[in-house]
Amino acid sequence: MYHGSRPGWIEVISGVMFSGKSEELIRRIRRGIIGRRRVQVFKSHLDTRYTGLYSVSTHDGREIEAAPVDSAAEIFRMVRPETELVAIDEAQFLDRDIVAVASALAARGVRIILAGTDTDFRGEAFGPMGDLLAIAESVSKLQAICVICGDLATRNQRLVDGKPARYDSPTILVGGRESYEARCRHCHRVPRKDEDQTALL
Repeated sequence: MYHGSRPGWIEVISGVMFSGKSEELIRRIRRGIIGRRRVQVFKSHLDTRYTGLYSVSTHDGREIEAAPVDSAAEIFRMVRPETELVAIDEAQFLDRDIVAVASALAARGVRIILAGTDTDFRGEAFGPMGDLLAIAESVSKLQAICVICGDLATRNQRLVDGKPARYDSPTILVGGRESYEARCRHCHRVPRKDEDQTALL
């Protein structure tokens, strides 16, 4: 059954860190609230930066209340029958079932907005984000500014002791400006093992 006269759909806000994804998500949530939509907001329990576990927050301190979740199934269980808009931040940290959950909620007439970093520090697809981008009706891909050359940044540069993290580092490392920089394709660096470099020659 549809809520109101419109069917549900899926929107994805993607891009690198520091590109304004959470800010854009909060803007859309607030517009939904102004429009008197019944809204629920979720975020990965892994993200406790800035203001803690129970809010979506931007790097500059803006925030909105959110329920932390461990899995896509938990989101599906927690969405109330009357909810019209579901917003999810840090979707890259969720399991791949979020794709099926988002599709099921949209089929129920719910507007789903997911924000997440689409590539990991290696420049590769991050978690379920590639699949979410493929099924979304609307995609907004945001860029930051490269801290090295000033061009548009499309990569997340992970730093360990001020140096680029190696390719074989763990995929997930939650952090802010102390651990990551926004960089363009040409300034992005991911050192590989010697055998990997040899294989590329």
